Amino acid sequence: MCGTTLPTPLYGLYQRQLGFSSLMVTVIFAVYAIGVILALLLLGQLSDSVGRKPVLLAGLVLSALSALCFLLEGGLPGLFAGRVLSGLSAGLFTGTATAAVVELAPRRWAGAAALAATAANMGGLGSGPLLAGLLARYAPDPLRWVFAVDLMLVAVAVLVLLPVPETVPRRRGVRLRPRRLRVPRPVRPAFVPAAMAGFAGFATLGLFTSVAPSFLSRVVGVNDPGVSGAVVCAVFAASTGGQLLMGRIGVRRALPWGCVVLVAGMAVIFGSLATASLPLLVAGAVIAGLGQGLSFRAGVTMVSEQSPPERRAEVNSALFVVLYVAISLPVVGVGVMAVTLGLRQAGLVFTGCVALLAAATAVLMALRPVAPGGDAA
Repeated sequence: MCGTTLPTPLYGLYQRQLGFSSLMVTVIFAVYAIGVILALLLLGQLSDSVGRKPVLLAGLVLSALSALCFLLEGGLPGLFAGRVLSGLSAGLFTGTATAAVVELAPRRWAGAAALAATAANMGGLGSGPLLAGLLARYAPDPLRWVFAVDLMLVAVAVLVLLPVPETVPRRRGVRLRPRRLRVPRPVRPAFVPAAMAGFAGFATLGLFTSVAPSFLSRVVGVNDPGVSGAVVCAVFAASTGGQLLMGRIGVRRALPWGCVVLVAGMAVIFGSLATASLPLLVAGAVIAGLGQGLSFRAGVTMVSEQSPPERRAEVNSALFVVLYVAISLPVVGVGVMAVTLGLRQAGLVFTGCVALLAAATAVLMALRPVAPGGDAA
């Protein structure tokens, strides 16, 4: 997961080297989400048939190939190929690694194992920009060193994974076909607010992992890739903190309150763009990340509780498809608006739209709370 966000603070360097626009940055980022969605739709249940380890090893191979594309990059085709491969890798890992961690843990540690898997996911996503930003700041050839280090990390991961025992017996007759993702009617009262909150939160993550360095350089006036990486890392660190808080607040309170916190974060980010303030941008990143993590974990937990066991994987996959559409489509919209309105105005419009969606979700949850039994109260 660290490898999927490594390019974030490097986009400015690629822009100067290859001469493409902020719109192209968002398109390059969006093809990553396309890779994730394809993997979820075509390969989401593959590890249930062939085992966890083969799928995890395949994900690491795809991650290594992605790093090689960036390491040997010769223009935009290499960047696009690297991002698609990275998305496919993340799509394989999203469900498979979490399932493997939970299955390998003793039963009494199941809750802690699931939380550890989530923290590793968000921790990897957050450490990628920080690592790349520091190497870009201090390494002699940042566009090469970053991905050389990534390849070494992947090699270590392969060596660590090899002795891990398999938890799923291999089946015969594996067929790869698109999954029909349908949400049962009784689950929809929980699915709709979870998807709305998730869309707002993941759109925010998409913004920070794609065009945040452009905001910092062109609006705030900070061109240091180390600072860019640290700001993006702060969003994911705060998201992990929000997910940890969910257990104390409770699922049905955490989702609306997470949306309220996300609205507050958007307001602070709006102020940072309006005033070109780096401290406000960092504060907004932390507040928004906290709200995203709180509402995201609450939404996933609530949807899982409401789903029948035989449909749970299908419903969760449908939710994650919505989330990965959210992480890509809105930021492309920001890129389009940046061409016509300017980057600052595009960011202001984006923060306003995310705040409205999060606020609408909080109001919906207040008017139609979801009961523990499965139907809207």
